[in-house]
Amino acid sequence: MSDTTDITGATLVGSPDGAGAARSRPGWALVLAGLGAFLASLDVVVVATALPTLRVDLGASLADLEWTINAYNLAFACLMLTGSAMGDRFGRRRIYVVGLAVFSLASAACAMSTGADALIAARLVQGAGAALVLPLTLTLISDAFPVEKRGAAIGVWGGITGLGVAGGPVLGGAITEGIAWQWIFWINVPVGLVMIPACMLRLRESRGPRPHLDITGLVLVALGLFALTWAPVRAPVIGWSSLEVIGSLVVGVLFVTAFLRWERRVAHPMLPLAYFRLRGFSAANAVIFFQFLSLLGALFMITQLFQTGLGHSPWEAGLRILVWTGMPMLAAPVAGALADRFGTKPFMLGGLLLQSFGLGWLAVVVEPGVAYGTLVPSLVIAGAGIGMIFATTASAATSAVPVDDTGVAAGTNTAFRELGGVFGVAILAAVFAHYGGYSSPDSFIDGFTSAMWVAAAVPLIGVVAALFAPSRTEGVHATQLRL
Repeated sequence: MSDTTDITGATLVGSPDGAGAARSRPGWALVLAGLGAFLASLDVVVVATALPTLRVDLGASLADLEWTINAYNLAFACLMLTGSAMGDRFGRRRIYVVGLAVFSLASAACAMSTGADALIAARLVQGAGAALVLPLTLTLISDAFPVEKRGAAIGVWGGITGLGVAGGPVLGGAITEGIAWQWIFWINVPVGLVMIPACMLRLRESRGPRPHLDITGLVLVALGLFALTWAPVRAPVIGWSSLEVIGSLVVGVLFVTAFLRWERRVAHPMLPLAYFRLRGFSAANAVIFFQFLSLLGALFMITQLFQTGLGHSPWEAGLRILVWTGMPMLAAPVAGALADRFGTKPFMLGGLLLQSFGLGWLAVVVEPGVAYGTLVPSLVIAGAGIGMIFATTASAATSAVPVDDTGVAAGTNTAFRELGGVFGVAILAAVFAHYGGYSSPDSFIDGFTSAMWVAAAVPLIGVVAALFAPSRTEGVHATQLRL
C-alpha cells in the first residue's frame, strides 16, 4: 500500500482496500462524518434543558451553569485550528479517530462527575475532542464528493448539524426527566466506540500539502483564542471593566497579532492569511461569528424560559423548543442544494434577517404565563434562518480555498462559530442578570426580554458582512494568492 499525490499536492495514503488515490465512498463518508458532526453539535446544547436540574442537583451557581456550556465551547474554539492542522499533518482519518476517542472518554468522565467543578473540567476535555472531530468532518466530506456535488453534501452536513442542535434540548430534557442527567453523556460512549473501527475500515487516509506542523503558530493561536474567550466567560461574574477581563482581552489581541505576524513569514503557515482577501471566505467567517453569538446566547436563555419562566419540565421544555431547533434540520439541506445554483450570499442574508426578526418577535410577545402557541411563529421563523446559515457559511468558506485546504477553511469557520457562541452566552447572561434574575417568574421574564433584544440585534451586524460576500462562489488557486 503506497502513498500517492493528487494534482493539488495533497498526499493520499492508500486505503485498506487498496484504492490508493480513490475517494472514500461518499455514502460512508457522509454517514461517519455526519455522525461526528452530530455528536459534536449535540453536546454544545444537550446540557441546555438540564441546566435547572444541574443547578439543584450539583448546587451550581449561574456562573457554574455558564461554564457547563462555555468550558466545552472554550476548548472547542481554541483548538479548532489545531485539529485541522494536525489532520493535515498526521492524517485526517487518524486525527478524526483520536478526536472520537477523546470525546468518548471525556463523555464518560462527564457522566461520572459528582460536582460542578468535575463536570466543568470533563466538559473542557470533551470540547478538546470535539475540536479534533468537527473541522475534519467537512474535510472528509469534501474529500469524498466531487466539486459539483459538494454543496449539496455540505447542505446535508448542515442538516445533520441542525439535527444535533434540534435533538439536544429534546434528548437532554427527556433523559434528564426520564432517567438521570448523567445519561445525556453516557449515550456518546457506545456511539463513539462503534464509529472508531468503522472509520478505520471505511474512510481512506489523506493529508494536506504542508510537510511540517506549524508548532509556533499552533501555540500562538491557541493562547490568543483562549485569552479572548476567557474574557467573556469571566465577565458576567467579575464585570467587563475588571482588570482580569480587560487584561485577558489585551493579551488575546497581542497573541493573535503575534500569530498573524508569524504566519506571514513562516514557510508553511497553518492559516494562509491571503485567504482573508477572498470575500467569500472572510464574509462567511464574520457571518457565522455573529450568527452563533446570537444563537448560543438565545439558546442559553430560551431553554430556561420554558422551565424557570413558564414552569415546564425538562422534557416538556425540550419538546416546545423543537419548533425552533428542528427547523435547521429542514432548512439546511434545501439551502445547501440551492446554493449550488444561486450562490450562498442570498441565503446568508435571508437567514440572518429571519433569525433577527424571529428573536425580535419573541422579545415582543413573551410575558409571564404566555401561551405556547403565541411563541411558535417567532421560533419557527428564527429556526428557519438559522438553518439557511448553517450550510451556506460552511460551503462559502470551504469552496473559496483550494480543495486541499478545505480542513483549514473548515477549522477557521468553526473556530469563529464557537468563539461567537462563547461571547453570546456571556453577553446575554450579563444582560439577563442586569435586568432580571431567578427570584420570580416576572423577574426572569424581565431579564429574558432584554437579552432577546440583544440576540435579535446581533444578526443585523452579520448582515453587513454578508453584503460583502460575492454573488457567486469564488474559484481560487493557491498560486493566484501568492501563498
